[in-house]
Amino acid sequence: MEKVRAIARQVSNWGRWGADDERGTLNFITPAVVQRAGQCIRRGAVFSLGLRFDSSGPQIGSVGRVNPIHLMSAIDAGVGADPEGFRYNDDFVTMPLQCATQWDGLAHVQYGGQLYNGYPTSTVTSAGASRNSIDKIGAGVVSRGVLFDLARARGVDRIPPGTVIFPADLDAAERHCGVRIASGDVLLLRTGHLGVFKQDGDRQAYMTKEPGLGVDCAPWLHAREVAALAADTMAIEVIPFEDPKLPLPFHMVAIRDMGLTLGEMFDLEELAEDCARDGVYEFLFSAPPLKITGAVGSPLNPLAVK
Repeated sequence: MEKVRAIARQVSNWGRWGADDERGTLNFITPAVVQRAGQCIRRGAVFSLGLRFDSSGPQIGSVGRVNPIHLMSAIDAGVGADPEGFRYNDDFVTMPLQCATQWDGLAHVQYGGQLYNGYPTSTVTSAGASRNSIDKIGAGVVSRGVLFDLARARGVDRIPPGTVIFPADLDAAERHCGVRIASGDVLLLRTGHLGVFKQDGDRQAYMTKEPGLGVDCAPWLHAREVAALAADTMAIEVIPFEDPKLPLPFHMVAIRDMGLTLGEMFDLEELAEDCARDGVYEFLFSAPPLKITGAVGSPLNPLAVK
């Protein structure tokens, strides 16, 4: 915790956008940033970066998370007496909001009795989060996206689980993609680890060990004023943790201190193949959360448009 608190003091954005701020680094996405992002559309090619929400998802039942349950509430039901008249089907889904591709909201992580921007942890109750909830970013996350293909930059298909990604690795990936990260960008990290789930079919291995960021990457992201960060892994940061006694230190600093919205379990494979073919690693990125009042996360179908 001593190291976490030292980095936290270095990267804290508390009060940067006012005492009442609940958007954190998404404030870097100004109208000018959105306009710049629109200029990335050259071909009109659209890529979905989201996993399917179904019973075959990646969850293994840990921390209370399960895969979605989809049920039909009406099949060939009618309105009115005419059997040839209006008929309809309806359905519903029961699922954790963070069971597949999703945003972690700023009320998702806390320590020391406080959430991002100093709000007390008591603002999260059984009724939900009254501060830093996901609906506070309901206007969406629309910006320039940049893909760092960390695996290709190393010349491998997949980075092995347990590999720590350091700031020097982010520098190398930036050189590889040829795009300088600018204020307000959304940074996507491909490690290739999603193949453990999608190609190998091994949920357990995908969800329990992964390559990922070390906590020392937080100052790099802070200096570049990254608006949001997402990866093809379950937790973005390395597992097993750098310090076995301190779980999820990057989450602690990124969400609670920086106010950095994190995206997990993004499917970046098709986009990465296209970027490797045409050499263009920037695009319009759009990933609005569901405006679920008081929620601490949201399922997503993020889009990249080139």
